[in-house]
Amino acid sequence: MSQYFECDGVTLWNPSNGVAGLFLRQVALYEVELGSASGIGPMEDDEATVDPLALRAFATALLARYGRTRHPVLMALSDGFVATALVLADRAGAAPAAEAFDAAGAARAAVLRERAQELGRAMHG
Repeated sequence: MSQYFECDGVTLWNPSNGVAGLFLRQVALYEVELGSASGIGPMEDDEATVDPLALRAFATALLARYGRTRHPVLMALSDGFVATALVLADRAGAAPAAEAFDAAGAARAAVLRERAQELGRAMHG
């Protein structure tokens, strides 16, 4: 079984139930952490609708937080989720706005975007 993340009738991602459930629980956690809605709707009948404008704002906030942190454990805990969210945002035509970071933050954000590209090849849409 699998579930679908859809935007304007297009399937952005079709993960297994377990992966989708874990991702959605992480979405809920980061919505609280950032104080921002993700634009990723609830899973109903194996489908979640994605609002691209809200997802762009959420992904921008995720990337900004990631680029500002210097805490290695926080980065390690965030890597996979943020990269996955970036893939969804890109597929929804809602790539996050460029953020101004110091040199170290910009380098971390660039590495994360590369990771998102790698994940994108493994994420079936």
